[in-house]
Amino acid sequence: MLVLALAAVVAIFFYAYPERPTAEASQPSPAEVGEATPKDEGLWLTVPKMARVRDLPVLTGPASDEASLAESALRVAGTGLPWQEEANVYIAGHRIGFEGERSHLVFYDLDALQEGDEVILTDSDGTRYTYTVFASFVVGPSDTYVTEPVPGKNVVSLQTCTPIPTFEERLVVQAELADVAPA
Repeated sequence: MLVLALAAVVAIFFYAYPERPTAEASQPSPAEVGEATPKDEGLWLTVPKMARVRDLPVLTGPASDEASLAESALRVAGTGLPWQEEANVYIAGHRIGFEGERSHLVFYDLDALQEGDEVILTDSDGTRYTYTVFASFVVGPSDTYVTEPVPGKNVVSLQTCTPIPTFEERLVVQAELADVAPA
């Protein structure tokens, strides 16, 4: 009788609590944390290795939005956001720009980034998305495929004009999401 009672208690416990949390399950993955959408799409960019990129506001608009590019960095409208799965957050910024504008020289040293360097985006709720650089390459100005998502990855792509002084091509640095730290 005692064995039947014990079996009933065990059965009730597993029926009532079918999924018991484990230590590993209690650590949210970047995708799980990213499921919470912030109050708006505002982003701020920090690249520790780049002197001019500290809490830089990232505006959103079409790739041709020169007014936004003159003001700051620009997330190309229609590209991903950090809290989305398989996103490509595509951000453009001036290499030189125009003296007196806030974006003057903002991505001047983008070519200094190397594999393993960090790129940090902070959303309007204060959540920090830390990315690790994995690629750097040059494309033509009409190669828009680089704005598309990278299958199986959440990435940020930083783009500026190159080489100095002709600016005929586009330098793209890509970094993959490595960590999400809620505010």
